[in-house]
Amino acid sequence: MCNSYEHTIVITNRHLVQGDFLKQLEKVTKLHPHALILREKDLTDDAYESLAKKVFDLCEREDITFFLHTKIEIARKIGCQNIHLSIPVLKGLSETEKKALTEDFCEISISCHSMEDVEIAMAGGATQIILGTIFETECKKGVLGKGVEFVREICQKCPLPVYAIGGMNLQRLHLVIDAGAAGCCMMSGFMQTTKTLQ
Repeated sequence: MCNSYEHTIVITNRHLVQGDFLKQLEKVTKLHPHALILREKDLTDDAYESLAKKVFDLCEREDITFFLHTKIEIARKIGCQNIHLSIPVLKGLSETEKKALTEDFCEISISCHSMEDVEIAMAGGATQIILGTIFETECKKGVLGKGVEFVREICQKCPLPVYAIGGMNLQRLHLVIDAGAAGCCMMSGFMQTTKTLQ
């Protein structure tokens, strides 16, 4: 079983944190996950930018790859060279904007839910795929998990690193790695105070 965090990507959600959000992220970054995606989609641009600068510092201190979620212009402004996008956002970009993405960002992470999404992501310059929803999760109630075989099917056809999302934890990590994934994304496991993080 994989018991380290090197194959995990942190997806933030400050609403799940009991106590100080930045202190929780400081604990999380000390575990040295592969990367961190600052989600926080409900914040205003100004509030997101202010928070992003602080989290960027935390990630740089621990040498963790830091992604902004959707906020392309804020990422450019603060010098973050990694961006995470959904398929609808990617499809909404002009060809000029897509070209600029590949010029301005080192890592372009795209959320995908099918092989068709993966093909769109690759054509748009993706460097990694976040693939979901693999197991049922509280985050998306009522959405059935697509299972490990879905991960295997995508990984056999996709040359990019694939990170499974949805109901993931360290106990399930080996299942998706065995299926060809580079690792997994976790939200509640990192946001909620657990013995692992104390």
